[in-house]
Amino acid sequence: MMGSRVQVFLLVISIQILLVAAQSNEDFAVLKSLKDVWDNTPPNWEGPDPCGNGWVGIWCNNSRVTAITLASIGLTGKLSGDLSSLSELQTLDLSYNKGLTGPLPVSIGSLKKLTNLLVTNHLLLLACQNPGWLQFQWPNSQHNRISAAAAHSVRVLTCSLSNVLKSLNSNSFSGSIPPEIGYLSSLYWLDLADNKLSGRIPVSDGTTPGLDMLVNTKHFHFGKNQLSGTIPPKLFSPNMSLIHVLFENNNLSGSIPLTLGLVQSLEVLRLDRNLLTGPVPSNLNNLVHVNELILSNNQLSGSFPNLTGMNVLNYV
Repeated sequence: MMGSRVQVFLLVISIQILLVAAQSNEDFAVLKSLKDVWDNTPPNWEGPDPCGNGWVGIWCNNSRVTAITLASIGLTGKLSGDLSSLSELQTLDLSYNKGLTGPLPVSIGSLKKLTNLLVTNHLLLLACQNPGWLQFQWPNSQHNRISAAAAHSVRVLTCSLSNVLKSLNSNSFSGSIPPEIGYLSSLYWLDLADNKLSGRIPVSDGTTPGLDMLVNTKHFHFGKNQLSGTIPPKLFSPNMSLIHVLFENNNLSGSIPLTLGLVQSLEVLRLDRNLLTGPVPSNLNNLVHVNELILSNNQLSGSFPNLTGMNVLNYV
Protein backbone atom coordinates (compact mmCIF):
# COMPACT_ATOMS: atom_id res chain seq x y z
CA MET A 1 0.00 0.00 0.00
CA MET A 2 2.77 2.41 0.99
CA GLY A 3 4.62 1.63 -2.23
CA SER A 4 1.53 2.44 -4.30
CA ARG A 5 1.13 5.81 -2.59
CA VAL A 6 4.76 6.67 -3.25
CA GLN A 7 4.34 5.74 -6.88
CA VAL A 8 1.23 7.93 -7.21
CA PHE A 9 3.03 10.82 -5.50
CA LEU A 10 6.03 10.48 -7.82
CA LEU A 11 3.71 10.30 -10.83
CA VAL A 12 1.95 13.53 -9.79
CA ILE A 13 5.30 15.28 -9.25
CA SER A 14 6.54 14.09 -12.63
CA ILE A 15 3.43 15.39 -14.38
CA GLN A 16 3.81 18.78 -12.70
CA ILE A 17 7.46 18.99 -13.76
CA LEU A 18 6.56 18.09 -17.33
CA LEU A 19 3.75 20.67 -17.34
CA VAL A 20 6.04 23.45 -16.10
CA ALA A 21 8.66 22.44 -18.65
CA ALA A 22 6.10 22.54 -21.47
CA GLN A 23 4.87 25.98 -20.40
CA SER A 24 8.45 27.23 -20.13
CA ASN A 25 9.14 26.01 -23.65
CA GLU A 26 6.05 27.88 -24.85
CA ASP A 27 7.29 31.07 -23.20
CA PHE A 28 10.65 30.62 -24.94
CA ALA A 29 8.88 30.11 -28.27
CA VAL A 30 7.00 33.40 -27.78
CA LEU A 31 10.19 35.30 -26.95
CA LYS A 32 11.92 33.77 -29.93
CA SER A 33 9.05 34.88 -32.17
CA LEU A 34 9.41 38.41 -30.77
CA LYS A 35 13.14 38.31 -31.43
CA ASP A 36 12.41 37.27 -35.03
CA VAL A 37 10.09 40.25 -35.69
CA TRP A 38 11.96 42.87 -33.63
CA ASP A 39 15.29 44.49 -34.44
CA ASN A 40 17.75 45.65 -31.76
CA THR A 41 16.83 43.10 -29.13
CA PRO A 42 19.43 42.75 -26.33
CA PRO A 43 22.62 40.95 -27.45
CA ASN A 44 22.34 38.29 -24.75
CA TRP A 45 19.01 37.01 -26.08
CA GLU A 46 20.66 33.72 -26.99
CA GLY A 47 20.17 30.14 -25.85
CA PRO A 48 17.01 28.16 -25.06
CA ASP A 49 16.47 29.35 -21.47
CA PRO A 50 15.55 33.07 -21.10
CA CYS A 51 15.04 32.62 -17.36
CA GLY A 52 18.11 30.57 -16.56
CA ASN A 53 20.39 32.55 -18.86
CA GLY A 54 19.20 35.91 -17.51
CA TRP A 55 18.03 37.51 -20.74
CA VAL A 56 18.11 41.29 -20.30
CA GLY A 57 14.64 42.68 -19.68
CA ILE A 58 13.08 39.29 -18.94
CA TRP A 59 11.86 38.52 -15.42
CA CYS A 60 10.74 35.08 -14.36
CA ASN A 61 9.16 33.18 -11.51
CA ASN A 62 9.31 29.38 -11.40
CA SER A 63 10.70 29.39 -14.95
CA ARG A 64 7.67 31.32 -16.29
CA VAL A 65 8.04 34.78 -17.85
CA THR A 66 6.32 37.32 -15.61
CA ALA A 67 7.74 40.60 -16.89
CA ILE A 68 9.22 42.12 -20.04
CA THR A 69 10.89 45.50 -19.47
CA LEU A 70 12.59 46.81 -22.60
CA ALA A 71 12.12 50.59 -22.47
CA SER A 72 14.32 52.91 -24.53
CA ILE A 73 16.52 50.35 -26.27
CA GLY A 74 15.63 51.22 -29.88
CA LEU A 75 13.34 48.29 -30.65
CA THR A 76 11.76 48.33 -34.10
CA GLY A 77 9.00 46.15 -35.49
CA LYS A 78 5.44 45.30 -34.52
CA LEU A 79 3.76 44.00 -31.36
CA SER A 80 3.01 40.34 -32.03
CA GLY A 81 -0.21 38.64 -31.01
CA ASP A 82 1.99 35.80 -29.72
CA LEU A 83 2.29 37.80 -26.49
CA SER A 84 -1.09 36.43 -25.47
CA SER A 85 0.55 33.02 -24.89
CA LEU A 86 2.60 34.43 -21.99
CA SER A 87 -0.10 33.44 -19.53
CA GLU A 88 1.90 34.50 -16.45
CA LEU A 89 2.88 37.92 -17.83
CA GLN A 90 2.16 40.67 -15.33
CA THR A 91 4.44 43.46 -16.55
CA LEU A 92 5.03 44.70 -20.09
CA ASP A 93 7.11 47.83 -20.60
CA LEU A 94 8.03 48.66 -24.18
CA SER A 95 7.93 52.43 -23.76
CA TYR A 96 10.20 54.83 -25.61
CA ASN A 97 10.80 52.61 -28.58
CA LYS A 98 9.63 54.85 -31.42
CA GLY A 99 10.38 52.12 -33.94
CA LEU A 100 7.56 49.94 -32.62
CA THR A 101 4.64 50.47 -34.99
CA GLY A 102 1.38 48.93 -36.14
CA PRO A 103 -1.82 48.19 -34.23
CA LEU A 104 -2.16 46.90 -30.70
CA PRO A 105 -3.16 43.23 -31.06
CA VAL A 106 -6.69 42.28 -30.02
CA SER A 107 -5.25 39.27 -28.18
CA ILE A 108 -3.79 41.65 -25.60
CA GLY A 109 -7.08 41.15 -23.75
CA SER A 110 -6.04 37.56 -23.00
CA LEU A 111 -3.27 38.62 -20.61
CA LYS A 112 -5.48 38.18 -17.56
CA LYS A 113 -2.69 38.72 -15.03
CA LEU A 114 -1.58 42.02 -16.54
CA THR A 115 -2.16 44.91 -14.18
CA ASN A 116 -0.53 48.00 -15.73
CA LEU A 117 -0.23 49.31 -19.28
CA LEU A 118 1.98 52.32 -19.88
CA VAL A 119 3.75 54.15 -22.67
CA THR A 120 5.30 57.32 -21.15
CA ASN A 121 8.31 59.69 -21.41
CA HIS A 122 8.88 60.53 -17.80
CA LEU A 123 10.83 59.25 -14.85
CA LEU A 124 8.43 56.83 -13.28
CA LEU A 125 8.60 55.62 -9.73
CA LEU A 126 5.72 53.23 -9.34
CA ALA A 127 5.01 51.63 -6.01
CA CYS A 128 2.32 49.03 -6.39
CA GLN A 129 -0.78 48.70 -4.30
CA ASN A 130 0.26 45.46 -2.62
CA PRO A 131 3.66 44.88 -0.96
CA GLY A 132 6.22 43.35 -3.31
CA TRP A 133 7.84 45.47 -6.03
CA LEU A 134 9.19 48.94 -6.75
CA GLN A 135 9.61 49.74 -10.45
CA PHE A 136 12.04 52.38 -11.71
CA GLN A 137 12.18 53.68 -15.29
CA TRP A 138 14.27 56.40 -16.89
CA PRO A 139 13.40 58.21 -20.12
CA ASN A 140 16.74 57.76 -21.85
CA SER A 141 18.45 54.63 -23.07
CA GLN A 142 21.66 55.09 -21.11
CA HIS A 143 19.93 55.02 -17.75
CA ASN A 144 17.58 52.33 -18.94
CA ARG A 145 20.49 50.04 -19.85
CA ILE A 146 22.01 50.66 -16.45
CA SER A 147 18.74 49.79 -14.75
CA ALA A 148 18.29 46.69 -16.91
CA ALA A 149 21.79 45.44 -16.15
CA ALA A 150 21.30 46.05 -12.44
CA ALA A 151 17.73 44.83 -12.36
CA HIS A 152 18.43 41.47 -10.79
CA SER A 153 20.33 43.02 -7.90
CA VAL A 154 18.08 46.02 -7.34
CA ARG A 155 15.10 44.12 -5.98
CA VAL A 156 14.21 46.70 -3.36
CA LEU A 157 10.72 45.47 -3.77
CA THR A 158 7.64 46.66 -1.98
CA CYS A 159 4.67 45.32 -3.91
CA SER A 160 3.73 42.12 -5.65
CA LEU A 161 4.79 41.74 -9.27
CA SER A 162 1.18 41.03 -10.10
CA ASN A 163 0.53 44.74 -9.56
CA VAL A 164 3.32 46.30 -11.58
CA LEU A 165 3.35 47.82 -14.99
CA LYS A 166 2.37 47.51 -18.59
CA SER A 167 3.92 50.26 -20.65
CA LEU A 168 3.36 50.90 -24.35
CA ASN A 169 3.62 54.66 -24.40
CA SER A 170 5.90 56.84 -26.50
CA ASN A 171 6.07 54.44 -29.39
CA SER A 172 4.46 54.67 -32.81
CA PHE A 173 1.53 52.31 -32.36
CA SER A 174 -1.40 53.11 -34.64
CA GLY A 175 -4.95 51.95 -35.16
CA SER A 176 -7.68 51.90 -32.54
CA ILE A 177 -7.63 51.01 -28.85
CA PRO A 178 -8.64 47.33 -28.63
CA PRO A 179 -11.94 47.00 -26.71
CA GLU A 180 -10.57 43.71 -25.36
CA ILE A 181 -8.38 45.68 -22.95
CA GLY A 182 -11.61 45.88 -20.95
CA TYR A 183 -11.13 42.22 -20.04
CA LEU A 184 -7.99 43.07 -18.02
CA SER A 185 -9.89 43.38 -14.76
CA SER A 186 -6.73 43.65 -12.63
CA LEU A 187 -5.24 46.46 -14.68
CA TYR A 188 -3.86 49.20 -12.46
CA TRP A 189 -2.18 51.54 -14.94
CA LEU A 190 -3.24 51.99 -18.57
CA ASP A 191 -0.87 54.31 -20.40
CA LEU A 192 -1.12 54.54 -24.19
CA ALA A 193 0.08 58.14 -24.42
CA ASP A 194 2.25 59.60 -27.17
CA ASN A 195 1.46 57.13 -29.93
CA LYS A 196 -0.58 57.42 -33.14
CA LEU A 197 -3.75 55.75 -31.92
CA SER A 198 -6.97 56.89 -33.60
CA GLY A 199 -10.69 56.24 -33.52
CA ARG A 200 -13.08 56.30 -30.60
CA ILE A 201 -12.57 55.39 -26.96
CA PRO A 202 -14.23 51.95 -26.72
CA VAL A 203 -16.95 51.20 -24.17
CA SER A 204 -18.95 48.01 -23.71
CA ASP A 205 -22.33 47.55 -25.39
CA GLY A 206 -23.53 44.21 -24.04
CA THR A 207 -21.82 42.15 -26.73
CA THR A 208 -18.33 43.66 -26.89
CA PRO A 209 -16.07 44.78 -24.02
CA GLY A 210 -14.83 48.30 -23.36
CA LEU A 211 -12.73 50.43 -21.06
CA ASP A 212 -15.70 51.18 -18.78
CA MET A 213 -15.20 47.65 -17.43
CA LEU A 214 -11.86 48.65 -15.88
CA VAL A 215 -13.31 49.62 -12.51
CA ASN A 216 -10.07 48.83 -10.66
CA THR A 217 -7.81 50.87 -12.92
CA LYS A 218 -6.22 53.99 -11.43
CA HIS A 219 -4.71 55.60 -14.54
CA PHE A 220 -6.13 56.37 -17.98
CA HIS A 221 -3.26 58.06 -19.88
CA PHE A 222 -4.31 58.53 -23.51
CA GLY A 223 -2.75 61.94 -24.27
CA LYS A 224 -0.86 62.88 -27.45
CA ASN A 225 -2.69 60.55 -29.81
CA GLN A 226 -5.24 61.08 -32.59
CA LEU A 227 -8.35 59.84 -30.78
CA SER A 228 -11.62 61.26 -32.08
CA GLY A 229 -15.34 61.20 -31.39
CA THR A 230 -16.99 62.03 -28.11
CA ILE A 231 -15.87 61.06 -24.64
CA PRO A 232 -18.48 58.33 -23.98
CA PRO A 233 -20.61 59.05 -20.89
CA LYS A 234 -20.58 55.31 -20.17
CA LEU A 235 -16.80 55.43 -19.74
CA PHE A 236 -17.21 56.78 -16.19
CA SER A 237 -19.24 55.54 -13.24
CA PRO A 238 -19.29 55.99 -9.43
CA ASN A 239 -17.70 52.59 -8.81
CA MET A 240 -14.50 53.44 -10.70
CA SER A 241 -11.16 53.94 -8.95
CA LEU A 242 -9.53 56.38 -11.39
CA ILE A 243 -7.14 58.99 -10.04
CA HIS A 244 -5.68 60.20 -13.37
CA VAL A 245 -7.67 60.89 -16.54
CA LEU A 246 -5.28 62.37 -19.11
CA PHE A 247 -6.86 62.81 -22.55
CA GLU A 248 -4.95 65.92 -23.67
CA ASN A 249 -3.76 66.59 -27.24
CA ASN A 250 -6.29 64.51 -29.16
CA ASN A 251 -9.20 65.28 -31.49
CA LEU A 252 -11.99 64.53 -29.03
CA SER A 253 -15.22 66.42 -29.68
CA GLY A 254 -18.64 66.90 -28.14
CA SER A 255 -19.32 67.82 -24.54
CA ILE A 256 -17.62 66.84 -21.31
CA PRO A 257 -19.79 63.99 -19.94
CA LEU A 258 -21.67 64.62 -16.70
CA THR A 259 -20.65 61.14 -15.54
CA LEU A 260 -17.08 62.38 -15.11
CA GLY A 261 -18.26 64.19 -11.98
CA LEU A 262 -19.21 60.83 -10.45
CA VAL A 263 -15.61 59.58 -10.24
CA GLN A 264 -14.84 61.14 -6.86
CA SER A 265 -11.44 59.44 -6.59
CA LEU A 266 -10.01 61.65 -9.35
CA GLU A 267 -6.91 63.71 -8.57
CA VAL A 268 -5.76 64.88 -12.01
CA LEU A 269 -8.01 65.69 -14.99
CA ARG A 270 -6.59 66.85 -18.33
CA LEU A 271 -8.85 67.38 -21.34
CA ASP A 272 -6.91 70.29 -22.86
CA ARG A 273 -6.07 70.68 -26.56
CA ASN A 274 -9.08 68.88 -27.96
CA LEU A 275 -12.23 69.99 -29.81
CA LEU A 276 -14.64 69.86 -26.88
CA THR A 277 -17.69 72.12 -26.90
CA GLY A 278 -20.54 73.12 -24.62
CA PRO A 279 -20.52 74.04 -20.93
CA VAL A 280 -18.27 72.69 -18.22
CA PRO A 281 -20.46 70.34 -16.10
CA SER A 282 -21.38 71.93 -12.80
CA ASN A 283 -20.92 68.64 -10.95
CA LEU A 284 -17.16 68.75 -11.51
CA ASN A 285 -17.06 70.52 -8.15
CA ASN A 286 -17.85 67.10 -6.65
CA LEU A 287 -14.28 66.12 -7.46
CA VAL A 288 -12.89 67.39 -4.17
CA HIS A 289 -9.63 65.43 -4.49
CA VAL A 290 -8.63 67.00 -7.81
CA ASN A 291 -5.45 69.06 -7.56
CA GLU A 292 -4.92 69.61 -11.28
CA LEU A 293 -7.76 70.52 -13.68
CA ILE A 294 -6.80 71.54 -17.23
CA LEU A 295 -9.51 72.19 -19.83
CA SER A 296 -7.82 74.87 -21.94
CA ASN A 297 -7.57 75.05 -25.75
CA ASN A 298 -11.04 73.70 -26.45
CA GLN A 299 -14.23 75.40 -27.64
CA LEU A 300 -16.07 75.32 -24.33
CA SER A 301 -18.80 77.86 -23.62
CA GLY A 302 -20.76 79.23 -20.70
CA SER A 303 -19.58 80.09 -17.23
CA PHE A 304 -17.15 78.06 -15.21
CA PRO A 305 -18.74 76.14 -12.32
CA ASN A 306 -18.27 77.16 -8.71
CA LEU A 307 -15.17 75.37 -7.48
CA THR A 308 -15.83 76.03 -3.81
CA GLY A 309 -14.98 72.89 -1.87
CA MET A 310 -12.18 71.81 -4.20
CA ASN A 311 -9.68 72.78 -1.54
CA VAL A 312 -6.69 70.87 -2.89
CA LEU A 313 -6.99 72.34 -6.39
CA ASN A 314 -3.72 74.11 -7.16
CA TYR A 315 -3.66 74.23 -10.97
CA VAL A 316 -6.48 75.20 -13.34
